[in-house]
Amino acid sequence: MQSSLSTKPVIGLTVGDPAGVGPEVIRLALESGKLDEAFDYRVIGRTEGFLPGHPSPESAEAALEALEHSVKMAEKGDIAAVVTGPIHKKRMQEIGFDFPGQTEFFADRWKTPNHAMCLTGGKITVVLVTAHVALKDVPSLLRGDEIVRVSGLLEQFLKRRLGKTPRIAVAGLNPHAGEEGAMGREEIEFIAPAVERLKATSASVWSGPYSSDTLFYRAAEGEFDGVVCMYHDQGLIPLKLHAFHEGVNVTLGLPFPRTSPDHGTAFEIAGRGIARADSMMAAIRLAGEMLGR
Repeated sequence: MQSSLSTKPVIGLTVGDPAGVGPEVIRLALESGKLDEAFDYRVIGRTEGFLPGHPSPESAEAALEALEHSVKMAEKGDIAAVVTGPIHKKRMQEIGFDFPGQTEFFADRWKTPNHAMCLTGGKITVVLVTAHVALKDVPSLLRGDEIVRVSGLLEQFLKRRLGKTPRIAVAGLNPHAGEEGAMGREEIEFIAPAVERLKATSASVWSGPYSSDTLFYRAAEGEFDGVVCMYHDQGLIPLKLHAFHEGVNVTLGLPFPRTSPDHGTAFEIAGRGIARADSMMAAIRLAGEMLGR
């Protein structure tokens, strides 16, 4: 927790929906004794008066209040980074939260159009060209400029984190990466040309587009440092299968470190004493690592 006399950087921890596991995993993380003592930690948000496992409009309002408060604290310099507890997107939107998720919320509040959703855990790091959109809309949203933009954000993140020139693979969209046009032309028209642009303008090692059915095995084996994914589940399914309890969501491009555990509100287990804090602790550690770099 934060001391009034401390000069350590402070990492803010928003509780998320207080009817979910957010408050529980934050408490477990703070009590673990395993967090970096180079930082202080401050819990942001109300938790009293909410029943675990019983979400309500009031609990969603409390989650939004905590997010808005974290932005103000960051602007004032009261916190140096923010780690966000999980929210329930549908319930938040029902109370007027006009964003697909917390990634888009912070990008809007910090006026950062050049941002992307990245997830990392174990030996896999992925970035998403499209994130919180319906699968049917993905092909129409894939454009070369957007693939290059998002890829560049991943490259910057990996360079800072690894301290070396990263090896980055680009996934195809269709089965077998389109099979030379037999199963779709997005690879030919948008993805492969974007990879060639990246090769021509960046010193990083770029390759692809690859078929997803083998790509993530190769990434987990250490062949690649990061993977550019075309849509949400293409990246999140292998990441969560590989490193469910240590996955972290990080928003790339912000002027301020923002991470979150890679799991949801888990209303069904909230308050039962079985929630694990591994992902929350990993998110806190990554926020500290980003501040250190």
